[in-house]
Amino acid sequence: MSPKEVQKAKLTQLQVNKSTTLLSFLMDKLTGKSRTTIKSLLRNRQVSVGPHAITQFDYPLEAGQMVTINSGIVPEQTRYRGMRILFEDPYLVVIEKEAGMLSIATAKEKILTTYSMLSHHVKKEDPNNRIFVLHRLDRDTSGVMVFAKSEAIQEVMQKAWQEAIVQRKYIAIVEGNLSTDKGTVHSFLKENKMLVMYSTKIPGEGQEAITHYEVLKRSDDFTLVSVELETGRKNQIRVHMKDLGHPIAGDKKYGSKVNPLQRTCLHANLLAFKHPATGEELSFETPPPSRFLSLFH
Repeated sequence: MSPKEVQKAKLTQLQVNKSTTLLSFLMDKLTGKSRTTIKSLLRNRQVSVGPHAITQFDYPLEAGQMVTINSGIVPEQTRYRGMRILFEDPYLVVIEKEAGMLSIATAKEKILTTYSMLSHHVKKEDPNNRIFVLHRLDRDTSGVMVFAKSEAIQEVMQKAWQEAIVQRKYIAIVEGNLSTDKGTVHSFLKENKMLVMYSTKIPGEGQEAITHYEVLKRSDDFTLVSVELETGRKNQIRVHMKDLGHPIAGDKKYGSKVNPLQRTCLHANLLAFKHPATGEELSFETPPPSRFLSLFH
């Protein structure tokens, strides 16, 4: 921040005296500001709890914490190629990953991954800080991901992943026209020697997988579908859409014949989970890429 910017900055510090949520606290304290203005301060990362800028409206506050509001300039955000930070606190980082970005390193790509960029991001505050993987999105799948900032938080969340995750929703473009408006696919998933997942109806032969889907839009060649996971297995949506006879567009591995957007047309648009430290429910939602809608007029 330049000296000129420091002069423009107007910092207000407020101490929390009881358990509440961030938006409620700000509405109570900033009586001269509208709800829209306060939400804008949060979106623009102008509100910090302790040393961390917080954007989540329902972020839990405890008595004794200090909230700082920068009502002057908007702090410049670090921009990262291929991802956007949606939320960060001392325990977690939530991001939106773009299609084409790897979640973690592979033998061929070790540098340009969400993991490596987030590691660099947290080390700017403290060289000893680290990032820990909680789950992955395939390279060509975009959307919401969450990472832990300590091994202890990683362990807590991974041990109780199914219980911690409240809701996971995706938007997919599938080939052809689904005959039903909504439905559920229930099977057991196994992996073959070629590392390709496939379904079996025999209980005990694989991991149980349950996928709910609902049609959002149709065109002559494609269907836009909202997909909600009841279980989170490897490649679950991709396999289940293939099982329906309507593979995800661009997903050659699971039977797609066309690739209209030069990517797998799958976007993780909603992730809701219980915060491992506070127990509060957090929800993050991002719209599908605008290119998805370009196939539906």
